[in-house]
Amino acid sequence: MTLVVALLLAFYVLDDPWGLIVVVGAIFLEVGEVFFWFWYSKRRRVQVGAETLIGLEGVVVTPCRPRGQVKLQGELWDARCEAGAAAGERVRVVAREGLTLAVEPALP
Repeated sequence: MTLVVALLLAFYVLDDPWGLIVVVGAIFLEVGEVFFWFWYSKRRRVQVGAETLIGLEGVVVTPCRPRGQVKLQGELWDARCEAGAAAGERVRVVAREGLTLAVEPALP
């Protein structure tokens, strides 16, 4: 967008040497912006998928004795809790087995 404005200014408003200066400056600004946004988008690893749930805490919806359901980040997941957990208790995800989460009671 900056380059388009600079080109319009260069062709219709500014005198001869200033038009070229504004266009070259806009090109540098556009290239710098592209490099900045590329760097900004690569700062962190992508955080998607079920693997990102490991370590998070959720709430048991249906009793896990040993299988039940857990609500985690607004979604219902099938869960397996060897220690057992009643509805309403907080649990922590320790592993993922397909679409089933292995959970254990969360520490208070």
